Formats: sequence, structure tokens, C-alpha cells
Amino acid sequence: MFPLIQRCCFNTLFKLQQLPGASVLLRGRNRTACSSLALLRLQRHARPLSTSLSLKPASLYTAQLRPFHTSLPVSKKKTSAESEAQSQEGPGSLKDCPKPALYLSLGGLVPFVAVPLAMATQGTYCPELAFAQVAYAAATASFLGGMRWGFALPENSPAKPDWLNLANGTVPALLACQALLFKDVTQGALMLTVALGIALHYDISLLPTYPRWFKVLRVVGTVVMVSSLLATVALKSFLEGEQRDDRKIQQNIN
Repeated sequence: MFPLIQRCCFNTLFKLQQLPGASVLLRGRNRTACSSLALLRLQRHARPLSTSLSLKPASLYTAQLRPFHTSLPVSKKKTSAESEAQSQEGPGSLKDCPKPALYLSLGGLVPFVAVPLAMATQGTYCPELAFAQVAYAAATASFLGGMRWGFALPENSPAKPDWLNLANGTVPALLACQALLFKDVTQGALMLTVALGIALHYDISLLPTYPRWFKVLRVVGTVVMVSSLLATVALKSFLEGEQRDDRKIQQNIN
């Protein structure tokens, strides 16, 4: 804009200096005689000059340059609510889990899978191993219920430490204690299946602010634990039946 105005002023002065009337005025010769003639010539030459040197081209230049004006993008930090919303909307899988959480969770599933696998490999039912699996499942259900307390107690937590959240955290522990009181392993395993299912329902439905990868991990872990308990119950009924038949055969032989 400034170079355009400077060029226009320079052209105007240059043309005024070339005019004969302007030269007469500048030199100061015959001012009275040539004043009217100089004014007429100035008006004659200044009119087209003023029209040609109007500010219209400047407005055109600004109109052409206006679309190219862009403001710098302002970088804004993502709030915790936006990050939580994106974590919930994004697809979750076991690949998105942090390595410590993934490896520790998979390591915690080893005792569940090892008990029915060992009994199926040996072909005999071992009540000690079955009870150890039930006791470990009771401890796991109690841990999952206590995790709800740890989520609700912090001040900045979206879950309030009210009666509902804290009471739901104690339900899996109470069911686990009841499962240990049963003398039959089958009844205890079924009770623990209910406790693990309730804990999963709490973590997925009642606490939607958990990350998506954690919900996927909870579903996979619960499926493995319940399947292992039901596999132990099935092996108990099947292997105990075979052992009874073997005993009957041995008694008949003797």
C-alpha cells in the first residue's frame, strides 16, 4: 500500500514539473500575467491525473490480497474431558493396552488355566487343585471389587464415593467369601462365576469413564476366568465318574 502511494505522489510531482504553468509559478516570473493561464493548464492536466491516480486500484489490490490473509492456528491443549471422550470413541483392543497392565493381567490368568489343563493332562481329578483355583478366584473377585473403591475415592474422579459405588465394590468380596464356605467345589465355582460377572457388569456399564482398552481387557480376562472355572467343574464330574467306574471294576475283579 505504501509503495503504491509513494509512486503516485512521485508521478504527480514529475508531471507538475513538466507543465509550463507550474514552471512559471515555481520561478516566480510574470506571476500576475500568467497566473490565470497556469491555473487553467494545471486544472486541465490535473483532472485526468487525479482520476487516474485515485485510490481505486489500491482497493482492488486489497480486495485481491484479502483472500490470501490467513491467521495463524492457535494451538490448544486438549482437556481431560476431550481425551477421555476420544479414548471412549476410539476402537479399543489388546494392542492398545499398556504393557505392564497387559502382561500382569495375562500372568494373573495362568493359575486359572493351569488347573484344568493339569487335570486334563493327568486324567485325574485333584480336589486340592480345584480348591486352590476357587480360592484364587475369590481373591481375584475381591480385588476387582476393591478396585472400584480405588476409582471412586480420589477427589477428581468422575465416580462419587456414594453408597451405590462403594456398596457395589463390596458385593464381589461378599460373594467370594460365600463361595469359600461351600464344601462342594462346584457350588463355589458357580458362585464365583456370578461374582465375576457382576464385577464385569459394574466396570463396563456403570463406569463408562474407564478406557476402552481396559474394558476389552476386563472382558477377555473374565471370559478366561469363567471358562476355567466351568472347565474345572466339567472335569470334576467327568473324571470323578471315570474314577468311580474304575473302582467298581477293581472291586468286581477282587
